[in-house]
Amino acid sequence: MRLTRISMCMCDGRRERERERERERESGMWRRGFSSAAAARADLATKKWDAVVIGAGHNGLTAAAYLARSGLSVAVIERRHLVGGAAVTEELVPGFKFSRCSYLQSLLRPSIVKDLDLRRHGLKLLKRNPSSFTPCLDGRYLLLGPDSALNHSEISKFSVRDADAYPRYENQLEKFCELMESVLDSPPPESLHGGHSFAESLRDKMEKSAFWARFLMQARSFKQEDIVDFMDLLVSPASKVLNNWFESDVLKATLATDAVIGSTASVHTPGSGYVLLHHVMGGTDGERGIWSYVEGGMGSVSLALNNAAREAGAHIVTGAQIVQLSISGDSDAVNGVLLDDGTLVNSSVVLSNATPYRTFMELLPQNVLPEEFYRGIKNSDYSSATTKINVAVDGLPQFRCCEPLHGAGPQHVGTIHIGSENMEDIHFACRDAWNGLPSRRPLIEMTIPSILDKTISPPGGNIFHGAMGLDSLFLMRPIKGWSGYKTPLRGLYLCGSGAHPGGGVMGAPGHNAAHVVLEDMKRSFI
Repeated sequence: MRLTRISMCMCDGRRERERERERERESGMWRRGFSSAAAARADLATKKWDAVVIGAGHNGLTAAAYLARSGLSVAVIERRHLVGGAAVTEELVPGFKFSRCSYLQSLLRPSIVKDLDLRRHGLKLLKRNPSSFTPCLDGRYLLLGPDSALNHSEISKFSVRDADAYPRYENQLEKFCELMESVLDSPPPESLHGGHSFAESLRDKMEKSAFWARFLMQARSFKQEDIVDFMDLLVSPASKVLNNWFESDVLKATLATDAVIGSTASVHTPGSGYVLLHHVMGGTDGERGIWSYVEGGMGSVSLALNNAAREAGAHIVTGAQIVQLSISGDSDAVNGVLLDDGTLVNSSVVLSNATPYRTFMELLPQNVLPEEFYRGIKNSDYSSATTKINVAVDGLPQFRCCEPLHGAGPQHVGTIHIGSENMEDIHFACRDAWNGLPSRRPLIEMTIPSILDKTISPPGGNIFHGAMGLDSLFLMRPIKGWSGYKTPLRGLYLCGSGAHPGGGVMGAPGHNAAHVVLEDMKRSFI
């Protein structure tokens, strides 16, 4: 594996009796939840639903909440015993709770937090300052974070020129992020499929024109050199972008880690600059690019969405496996889903939060899809070279480049980057993975969320649902011609990370897909 993520939880060593009582309480809650889940599953077949969502990942829950708030009857069906998908908190080691897959929050769209009132539903963000620590073999280290004075002081240890350039680099990325805002929160301007009336075609052209008009209005504030820099960032290797800005190896390598996360790409791969931008699009409490821990782990994001969806009237069922999408007769329309126990759940619309590959290659027979669409999905890039290791420890790691401490220091607060002192180290780790070998010096990102989140330790496949290269973004995600959440089957939509704008705990695919469904339903009644 090229990239390894390590998440640690630390125990303060209090009495085992308290832990035992907590486990007993949670066990009782689980048993009560199981019986209610069985009853909820039985209710699925009692009516025809307006919409069924496959999978209770954060995007599926987001879509369900918006649809239910619009007055639709919505059922969410989840295979596992808990909601969240990749954004879950689980007690993998007795007494220690881990964000099992995703582990940091920044990309969740502010409009979703506000619309669904997620803070009232339990979402609490814990800012990290500093947010990044890179130890070096020569005894030095680099700390970075939201404090501009700290950044200048730390970068100056390696290059005063880079310390002066860094605020300008951040400002440019922030400007590019502002340009991308409207793209993230709306469906791509995809062309219509199939026969449509003159009125529908005219409406569609007007909507597409409005999309591009908004985008161009934002772009008007850019100088020509800004536009050129923006295009350069989108198509260039991250190494080229960072070499043009900076001279110190450790700063470039630390920033470059964001360009290769979740992919088998090298820092020298064209287009890796966009992934660099993708990871600074979010923020915390209005501060751009700030990644935070979530109190209670990343499962708290999903639980807040779950609570919002339930409050709006969504019917959420766990422990129910969908084995097939139901097609009505010889038509090209979906009319529900089939569960593993033979239960048929009828629905006018199905939104899939599963990967495009599972949706079209495993839940549907091949002969119902157009051949070109089938080949596009089959040949999509799902390669990834990332693994995550969750460990419980009884003490904090110490670094030779830092003075020994009895407690936590600034080096323990943020993401700890190991094996990223220069960009060539990252490239060589990637090259090993390309050759089918374990990386001799893998890139490691280590986090210790229990430093800030005291609730998670005892008292005392591709992560983006498909690679995010330039050939699989915006109008080409998941494949060219089908970026607007609709599929060749009437009534079937994608709402997961495999759809625009891509991966991360963002919620945008679920939000956008729900609005496409609502617009389609509105038109069907006109």
